[in-house]
Amino acid sequence: MTMMQTQRLSGRAVWKGADFETDDSWAHHLSAREIADIDRVMAGFDASGATFPDITAQDVTFDALAPVLDGISHELEAGRGFALLRGLPVDRYGEDQIRLLYYAIGLHMGQPVMQNPKGDLLGLVMHVGDETKKDTRVYETNLYLPYHTDPSDVVGLLCLRRAKSGGMSSLVSAAAIYNEILIRQPELLGLFYRPFFYAHLGENIASPIFSFHQGKLSCRYLRQYIELGHEMMNTPLSTAERNALDLFDEIMMSPEMRIDMMMEPGDIQFANNYAVLHSRTAFEDDPDPALRRKKLRLWLKMPNARQLAADFPGRNGFSPRTD
Repeated sequence: MTMMQTQRLSGRAVWKGADFETDDSWAHHLSAREIADIDRVMAGFDASGATFPDITAQDVTFDALAPVLDGISHELEAGRGFALLRGLPVDRYGEDQIRLLYYAIGLHMGQPVMQNPKGDLLGLVMHVGDETKKDTRVYETNLYLPYHTDPSDVVGLLCLRRAKSGGMSSLVSAAAIYNEILIRQPELLGLFYRPFFYAHLGENIASPIFSFHQGKLSCRYLRQYIELGHEMMNTPLSTAERNALDLFDEIMMSPEMRIDMMMEPGDIQFANNYAVLHSRTAFEDDPDPALRRKKLRLWLKMPNARQLAADFPGRNGFSPRTD
């Protein structure tokens, strides 16, 4: 077990929604110069015949946009743990071009990783699944998506279309949750450092919820996967463990803990999966399939990612199939 942090955490990674009532510095609005840089890069791709995903980081030559993306990468690991890039000109490009551009942004920041056994590097977040089937992923429905972390250093979500109503995105600071646990029931803290079973994406791994290593707190959480993991391992959660998870959920769901944002077409939300949990409210789609809510998801392995403790196994997407 890694060393347990018993003192309150401080720094930019510790925040609550109220901290941003008069602070929108977490959102960067693309300037005309930065959009012109995007157009230049896309013109180069068109001239060379480049297509997604057949480009490498060496093919990506952002100029004005480069320091913006580098600043976001730094903020994700050393700052708040989240950022919003606003105003990507999705209305002037076809969907194949948008996928290529989004992938190029990912290559500049880090290494896009596979999101399923098929090897998809961009995930479609859209109501395309049947919510009555157990194997349907929640992000493929229009249902409420509980707060969770994804199996990658960073997750990016590009909005192409809003829903008819609903679909609000919410973020919560893991460090702020940690501090609230210390205030309310510090005697439960040790339970969060013990391994829980997580049934996720075809695997059942053992990992604590919290890990404090080299001065940084990391978190991994989605309660339904923990409960399913323990059920599959025939290892029932103890009363104390359930009490700890109930406390985590109570704090996490408190309205004052979260920052909400309604993403507009052309917005990209980035979040560090070790520092921030993300969620989405239920939504109603337009009856016209061409107008339904649509987002593209990117999972990134980051060159500046924190080192993780041995008992807090990291994962960046899926390994390629060998069959």
